[in-house]
Amino acid sequence: MAELGRLLMYEASRDWLPTVTGEIQSPMSVASVEFIDPREPVAVTTASFIVPILRAGLALAEHASSILPATKTYHLGFSRDEETLLPALYLNKLPDIFPEGSRIFVVDPMLATGGTIVAAVNLLKERGIGNQQIKVICAVAALPALQKLSENFPGLPVYIGIIDPTVNDKGSV
Repeated sequence: MAELGRLLMYEASRDWLPTVTGEIQSPMSVASVEFIDPREPVAVTTASFIVPILRAGLALAEHASSILPATKTYHLGFSRDEETLLPALYLNKLPDIFPEGSRIFVVDPMLATGGTIVAAVNLLKERGIGNQQIKVICAVAALPALQKLSENFPGLPVYIGIIDPTVNDKGSV
């Protein structure tokens, strides 16, 4: 799970990192390349934050610092009412205000009904964070969760290991 999180974090952060283009000589020919600009420290470019949904999100976010070493982590904890399948917030360690230009990676391994991830993104939006500043990272997502995210936050990027078309009667994939 940690390795999958690292790979998804890399993909999610690619367009937020400073890059430089150039050409290199490969064994076959000259190739155009784009890579992270080593002259510009990642820590200086922007404030990046990891927000794992407890507890399962911790495993997926375990190697986030190997991709973005200057990130800070804020935790959110949700439980779910097994009758209604609605999320209930039990821990909120988000700051009242994020620095201007913040970029947030919300990490939740499983998006099933979408209730928890929508509640988490709403908490970020209440703190002035826009859709273009948030990326969601998950191992598995069901179509109902992705539809709910799309309806509530059009254009919000979600990086997923695999998509499950349905949820079971217990709201799980």
